[in-house]
Amino acid sequence: MMKYTLIFLLFLNSITGTQAQQKNPLENKVVITNNDQPTKAYTNAQDELQVNVSPKDVLKFKSAKSVRYSDFGAKGDGKTDDIDAIAATHAFANLHGLLVKADDGATYYISGKERTAIIQTNTDFGTANFIIDDTEVKNRNAPIFTVSSALQSFKLKTITSLKKNQTKIDVPLPGPCLITAINANVKQYIRFGLNQNNGSSQTDIFLVDKNGQVDMKAPIIWDFDQITDMTALPIDEKELKITGGNFTTIANKEESKYNYYNRNIAIRRSHVLLEGMKHYIKDEGDHGAPYGGFINIGECAYVTVKNTLLTGHFAYSTIGAAGKPVTMGTYDLSVNRAVNISFVNCTQTNSIDDSKYWGILGSNFCKNLLYDGCILSRFDAHQGVANATIKNSTLGHMGINAIGSGTLIIENSTVRARSFVNLRSDYGSTWQGELIIRNCIFIPAAGKPVSASIISGANTGQHNFGYTCYMPEKITIENLKIDDAEHPDNYQGPAIFANFNPEMKDTTYQEKFPYVKTKEVTLKTITSASNKALRVSDNLFMFKEVKISAK
Repeated sequence: MMKYTLIFLLFLNSITGTQAQQKNPLENKVVITNNDQPTKAYTNAQDELQVNVSPKDVLKFKSAKSVRYSDFGAKGDGKTDDIDAIAATHAFANLHGLLVKADDGATYYISGKERTAIIQTNTDFGTANFIIDDTEVKNRNAPIFTVSSALQSFKLKTITSLKKNQTKIDVPLPGPCLITAINANVKQYIRFGLNQNNGSSQTDIFLVDKNGQVDMKAPIIWDFDQITDMTALPIDEKELKITGGNFTTIANKEESKYNYYNRNIAIRRSHVLLEGMKHYIKDEGDHGAPYGGFINIGECAYVTVKNTLLTGHFAYSTIGAAGKPVTMGTYDLSVNRAVNISFVNCTQTNSIDDSKYWGILGSNFCKNLLYDGCILSRFDAHQGVANATIKNSTLGHMGINAIGSGTLIIENSTVRARSFVNLRSDYGSTWQGELIIRNCIFIPAAGKPVSASIISGANTGQHNFGYTCYMPEKITIENLKIDDAEHPDNYQGPAIFANFNPEMKDTTYQEKFPYVKTKEVTLKTITSASNKALRVSDNLFMFKEVKISAK
């Protein structure tokens, strides 16, 4: 009798800044045996998953180069809990490198028990339905699926410092790696406002080849005088594909507090294509705990989510860190510590203009994020993105929210929020780099009567965010149509900048932490439905040194 023991660790990232740090769930151990007994998945007294596969079935599955959930006992009747059979199927497929297929016409019920299916091979969910019942959950941090690598991360202990834009690290590597560097002795992103906090440890992620050469398309963005932790995660170079699937989450009924639910698909492997998936939500009531993203991408690179249908979550309120009511962020998409992540032709089931649903994306510590052909309620970078591109897309009521560095490009897109770009005030409204808006349409507040500003944010210069805050050094706006036909009676016309600091009226105002203003704005072909001219700002003093040039 052959016996294999597979131990899968679930790598989960909390959404730093939108939820408290969470402990990882217990390791999910699967034991696979091979004897003459029928193929079957079952649990032992410790609730560990046991899988027996008969020799005849081993030969059959390997010959077919695929396995189905029904091969391991899944009923697919929408009532029987199929998570053990699903996890068993993937465990066997991972061992033999087989494709996993859902059964046509099946509806798989997934209860609240703690069991995670580990995906390491191509998976075709097809037209099958998956019902994820969150009404009674044993461990809200345990994903339904974790897409993981067979490659193991390892610590780098010989590197003691880093410099911004450093081109190489001197360390032997087995191949291309995603590097995460942390200095726990330096705090950044010290949040201001109702969700105030003491900041996050200085963090950077970047790609290197086997010789340690840094990919300068995603450069090192901070100086590290000290490194308290540095991890290298080898990058899978062969793409793993996950296709299809209709998923429905039955929403949790917990008290409305920052107890994030991560009953999701957690992608923790590089080079993944997820295509054609649909996610729905049902039975949301008047209260509930928030969600950390049904598609939750973290600690990886080169992930594309394509032709996927998502759903915004109800936004519930709680008492925030400042002791006042605050609306909790809750997401269907989440990206953390990841590089080169693309969302292509993604849409959502509910209206992108309906404010009772929270914005669909939250992200932290990312580089090179892309929306292309998407119709979604929000793009958002909480704790910094280095380089982001939005093109051929429509953004709804929460619009484009970003802080970070590099180049932010928005082209051939429509924005229906209160401002075209919002530089998040809770992190200092900082963008150290360039902003380019090209061939776009701005419909302020989806046509409601508001005073339109292209770029909004706020920074009083009195709060230490853990870094110097910048407005984009150079802003280029070309061929922008502003549909501001509906506007207040006292409307003075669209402004380039909102009033970032109403108290800064003259030279007597002193900033403890100076906010570095934009140097240059280049304008070309800006039109408004109101026929009112584009203004600089309500606060002419604050922006008096900005050079405005029209072509």
